Amino acid sequence: MAQPGGDTARGRLGRRGEDIAARFLAESGHQILERNWRCARGEIDIVARREHWLIFVEVKTRSSLQFGHPLESITLSKLARLRRLAMAWCQAHPSVSGAMRIDAVAVVMPAHEPFTVEHLAGVFA
Repeated sequence: MAQPGGDTARGRLGRRGEDIAARFLAESGHQILERNWRCARGEIDIVARREHWLIFVEVKTRSSLQFGHPLESITLSKLARLRRLAMAWCQAHPSVSGAMRIDAVAVVMPAHEPFTVEHLAGVFA
């Protein structure tokens, strides 16, 4: 059975989108603390710091908008799970502090066109 984000076309697209998102965030002044942090409850795509914020980032990547915008797939239950994961990350890293925020990054990567990146800060408090 394939692992999430495995060596499938979908997994490669997701990894490439996360690479693009991490680079985008770093270039806009975020310090990337961790990528693909996992615990028993799930995974956080990117953990970053900017100023006094600890930022937990969900990255959604699609190859087109045929099935809707990538951010449409982030439900309230997904955001609540991300909040619990953020708390677990903080418990696992007690020496790192700051105000917590959950952001979302959408990457759309059409086959023969330039990719686009959209960053929404503070999507869930």
